[in-house]
Amino acid sequence: MKKIILSAFFLLAIFQFGFAQDDAAELAKKLANPIASLISVPFQNNTDYGIGSLKGSRNTMNIQPVVPISINKNINMITRIVVPVITQYNITAPGEKQAGLGDAVMSAFFSPTNSEKLTWGVGPALLLPVGTNDFLTTKKFGMGPTAVALKQMNGWTVGGLINQIWSVAGNAERPDVSQMFVQPFVNYNWKSGAGIGANMEWTQNWKASTSTLWLNPTISAVTSLGKQKTQFVVGPRLNLAAPEGGKADWGWRAVVIFLFPK
Repeated sequence: MKKIILSAFFLLAIFQFGFAQDDAAELAKKLANPIASLISVPFQNNTDYGIGSLKGSRNTMNIQPVVPISINKNINMITRIVVPVITQYNITAPGEKQAGLGDAVMSAFFSPTNSEKLTWGVGPALLLPVGTNDFLTTKKFGMGPTAVALKQMNGWTVGGLINQIWSVAGNAERPDVSQMFVQPFVNYNWKSGAGIGANMEWTQNWKASTSTLWLNPTISAVTSLGKQKTQFVVGPRLNLAAPEGGKADWGWRAVVIFLFPK
């Protein structure tokens, strides 16, 4: 694990060279803001090991494009969809493997174009039952509210995101969904575009009365691959809480974000 992190620091340092600091700093600032007016296509890969009594493993690739849309001169709508591609071993039974799409979550945040002190956005969140494996889908369509708020100053970004989703249709034989997701986050970015930060991901299943909690420290860098502006993010994942029999020993996160500034 130490070798992975040290290698990541080395690679991210290399990526900083040859990229204008002003551009990198501005892009890093926007990327720390989930509702910035910036088109981006993140590929977030999470790999977790030692899950449950069977010591299983799970790899989740979250494809999560973000597209801002100008409603008028005062309001932007920032749309985001998260589509997980999952492969897991030894989770449901010894030697068993499941792979495919998980259910997607689509959000739309309505946010003021100009917000000086506090950046915020509110809107709907939808649960889309697109999972391709019975173990990877709720088979329920759901909806609910979502909101985000953050403050940026002197290189720091501090904020949080929340949504609550209830199932409203779907397979009657499957349990209803009532689930809350809370994600506080903090980041610091240098003028070079390099950054360090962390977030917590708390998922509360109200129907089953279970909580899942992850802590994700990260380091990041903004660079150009040819003409394509890109951010790289890497760090460990710490599973602080999980439903009985589902806690992971450790994991790691690696993210590549393709940026399309105006």
